[in-house]
Amino acid sequence: MTIRAVAKGLLTFLPGTHRVLPVGRTGGTNSARYCYGVWLKHLTLLWQNNLRSIPDTLAELGPGDSLGVGLAAMLSGVNHYYALDVVRYSNPDKNHRVLDELIELFGSRSKLLPTGGWPDFYRYLGTDLFPSHILTGDLLQASLARERIQHIRNAIKDSGQHTGNITIRYIVPWSDASPIAADMVDVIISQSVMEHVSNIDAAYRCLYSWLKPGGMMSHQIDFKSHGLSKKWNGFRAYSELLWKIIAGKRTYLLNRQPVSVHIALMEKNGFDIVYHLKKSREGGIQRRALSPTWREMPEDDLMCSSTFIIAQKH
Repeated sequence: MTIRAVAKGLLTFLPGTHRVLPVGRTGGTNSARYCYGVWLKHLTLLWQNNLRSIPDTLAELGPGDSLGVGLAAMLSGVNHYYALDVVRYSNPDKNHRVLDELIELFGSRSKLLPTGGWPDFYRYLGTDLFPSHILTGDLLQASLARERIQHIRNAIKDSGQHTGNITIRYIVPWSDASPIAADMVDVIISQSVMEHVSNIDAAYRCLYSWLKPGGMMSHQIDFKSHGLSKKWNGFRAYSELLWKIIAGKRTYLLNRQPVSVHIALMEKNGFDIVYHLKKSREGGIQRRALSPTWREMPEDDLMCSSTFIIAQKH
């Protein structure tokens, strides 16, 4: 157990703790290059699994510090982008900065240098380490046209407004299916977000509602402790009472649901699993140290530190 995690949880029960524990950065999407890599990873793996055109409408859960992943998608040809979060981290100034940097990356067809990241999708790229088989010269010429980029800038400034054929909607807070009409979205993505969603059953119902028939979703989910324990999966040793103290009254923390539960709830809510990778990790806690809640969990769940899942709506 980490004393710091318990202390932070206890502080949230005190009045005025928003001044003690201010909303900070989520990490990652304040960097244009990170956003560039995340989007091209999801796009490349979706393409390998039967996505055959750039989606017209994309939704992203938990964009974080900026809307950079969605902006990268728009520079690839996406026209309508929904960004849904529970806390407002992003702002227009930050998004304009990230957009400018992304324009340079796409304009130069910047290489995706292999860095040991997971999952490995580099084998699907050409010798230029760029998904040229997807983002062709003609496509990029159209998606990076000056007039189109100006429409994207206008949409950043006035979220929810239609400018040209471009729409950006930044929806905060998000808690149910109401912000997006049914059968509206072609593709939904998330990057290290679904482990934080409190009610994943309800979330997958929303995603099913939003997607068009045959629409696809792509999620990378992280099952590590996020610094809440010394061992990477050590939070599974905590009793339910201790976990309630650590979670406190935070807007979100970890739902602690293992990979098998995510798969089961996707299938329950009408999705076919198209592609599934699991990353296992050694060095965690032993089964004998698990709390009663997790003592009977399958070995695959206990050892899984990350998963990448692509699923398709019936």
